[in-house]
Amino acid sequence: MKLAILDDWFNTLHRLPCFAKLEGIDVTVFTDHTPDPDQLVKRLLPFDAVVLFRERTAMPAQVLDRLPNLKLISQRSVYPHVDVHSCTENGILLCSNMHKGTPSFAAAEHTWALILAAMRQIPQQMANLQAGRWQMGVGKTLQGRTLGLYGYGRIAQAVEKYAQSFGMQVLWWGSKEGRARAAADGKKIAPSRADFFAIPDVVSVHVRLKPETRGIITADDFAQMGQDALFVNTSRAGLIEPQALLQALNFGRPGQAALDVFDVEPITWQNDPLINHPNVICTPHIGFVTEDEFELQFSDIFDQVVAFREGKPIHMINPEVLSS
Repeated sequence: MKLAILDDWFNTLHRLPCFAKLEGIDVTVFTDHTPDPDQLVKRLLPFDAVVLFRERTAMPAQVLDRLPNLKLISQRSVYPHVDVHSCTENGILLCSNMHKGTPSFAAAEHTWALILAAMRQIPQQMANLQAGRWQMGVGKTLQGRTLGLYGYGRIAQAVEKYAQSFGMQVLWWGSKEGRARAAADGKKIAPSRADFFAIPDVVSVHVRLKPETRGIITADDFAQMGQDALFVNTSRAGLIEPQALLQALNFGRPGQAALDVFDVEPITWQNDPLINHPNVICTPHIGFVTEDEFELQFSDIFDQVVAFREGKPIHMINPEVLSS
């Protein structure tokens, strides 16, 4: 088996314990990013299997249709960046572990870091200090304030624990099923969707991006938020209605945003209007970028590769490929 691992930008994976699972496999690790479809096809032509690094590289039909040797794509979690129909049409098995196991504490911790940084103006205060101007404003204490969590999943529940330890009240919203599960667990549900966005001092969204969740956060939702409120997104930018957040920030509701995800990634140009907005603090999608999280995720991914090589594939998204 010839295996390509894409987008390991800091050449991290070979240093992780889980990399030993690939012993005996011809592995090539690419540490750069190749967004051009023609270049990507040329790069992947020799390989039987590809490991994807989250959504860093998309696998559309215009790529998959031109890779006759490819038999396996292995990754973890949701796969909006992979054309599953094209995989099936081309005899490519997609494996992705979707199990509900350990939450991503890396993402939860980063969410909390962004909340603290935004409420205490840490990036701005640091920049001011480095410029020789000392203090630049007055922050906000979290104790006694309200955090709104949209989506009753494992990451949001981890964030809830951090909020409670800081003395915050937590208010919940999400799908009808999610709200029912939260209510059954004794959580406080907002009286309405409008109240959910209007009441909290901080709103953080924690929802998987799927066709039915794309654009679920709308301009109307932002219009309900307070002028001092903070909106946080460490999930996916596609959850927000296109252009709605930038327009809302320009309107002043919410007052600020803390972001780790964007409509187009990576952002490699200057003067982007969202990341340079005066009321935004942002990071380049590093919520999951820790050695601990990589070990957790790629241990699953490499298990899928080994299982496929041994003729016993696991976590199959399109198992009909094996019967064709």
